[in-house]
Amino acid sequence: MKFTIYTFGCKVNQYESNMMKEQLLHHNFSYTPNIEEADIFIVNTCTVTNTADQKCLKLVRRLLRKYPTKVSAIVGCSVQNNLAKYADLGINILLGNKNKSHLGEYITQFQKNHVPIQDVLFKRDLPFENMVLEDYDRARAFIKIEDGCDNFCSYCIIPYVRGTVRSKDFALVLTEAQSIAQKHQEIILTGIHTGHYQSNDHDLADLIWALSEIPELKRIRLSSIEITELNANFMKVLKNCPKLVDHLHIPLQAGSNHILKKMNRKYDVAEFKQKVAEIRAIRPDIALSTDIIVGYPGETEADFQETLALAKDLAFAKIHVFPFSAREGTVAAKDPDIVPDVIKKERVKALMALSHELEAAYYAKFKGREVDVLVEKVSNGHSYGHTSNYLEVDLAEELTVGQIYQRTL
Repeated sequence: MKFTIYTFGCKVNQYESNMMKEQLLHHNFSYTPNIEEADIFIVNTCTVTNTADQKCLKLVRRLLRKYPTKVSAIVGCSVQNNLAKYADLGINILLGNKNKSHLGEYITQFQKNHVPIQDVLFKRDLPFENMVLEDYDRARAFIKIEDGCDNFCSYCIIPYVRGTVRSKDFALVLTEAQSIAQKHQEIILTGIHTGHYQSNDHDLADLIWALSEIPELKRIRLSSIEITELNANFMKVLKNCPKLVDHLHIPLQAGSNHILKKMNRKYDVAEFKQKVAEIRAIRPDIALSTDIIVGYPGETEADFQETLALAKDLAFAKIHVFPFSAREGTVAAKDPDIVPDVIKKERVKALMALSHELEAAYYAKFKGREVDVLVEKVSNGHSYGHTSNYLEVDLAEELTVGQIYQRTL
């Protein structure tokens, strides 16, 4: 029987979808990207925003309506957060954020007895669910090393649906990386809170050092890390480990101390600026990208101008901009000081314009310089990929996907 997978959301979800795909192949199912050919459809859902929930539910309803005889398996964060909305849709298999690694067994079980399966556990304190990949379906491979979050930022639902912080065993990560590095020159370490990685007295910096010893592995990238997690051990790695790429994604979320405090972030503007200065003292050309939320409850025009000024001062290589989305069950959802949508849209537009300006300025610094490009796609005589510092490059030549080439921009 054939299956297909739809994936919403973050890099953790992308990794977990790859894991489910690999697992089903081991259960003698076959994969197809074409829903028309599939006997089974899987939707790996996201709940980070209201829009994400709406997109997931819309797709699930459409698939159920159009393909009522196919086996349906809906999994992940949106199910965990909105079980009641999914429970009455006639879905065959409903999984939250635990036991995704058992999906193949659940599908086999359903095929035998045709009894719907629901496995959604409402408990934060969970062990790490080991998922190990042998390969990855993209040129750059993800490895999930951590799950859960204990920060409880006032706007975020993720700690409630992903549980407490827990990490993959240190030795198991190395074994998985050694396997994946046989076919992939870049590995991206990912998690819900990657910087909180801790296993057998080893932290994230220790893991990066150990991974750098794998000869076939040329690049180590982090999906994201908090400014508070850039400790002395990590800064030593940043200085002395050339395989750690020239790019860090560090969420800022706001450039106003007033808003940062309301968000329950664990730093202020001065701390953020100081750490960025330390990073650039070590690697002057590093690309720093970030996330910023606009229109948080109580955000004044003065607060937003502080954010705009700080983002410009820090010269981010890219800003991912998110209008505030109230998530039921969070502290921020109860805040009555709502910013009107029309103002949020104006602020998103202004911050996006700044992001484009900063991105162009950062790219311009490398014109005429030699860079290393990992080729991720080849099409119509062109090769597309990213440099170590995450510049997107279009090369007018056909190269080999998955290989790194030195080229002049």
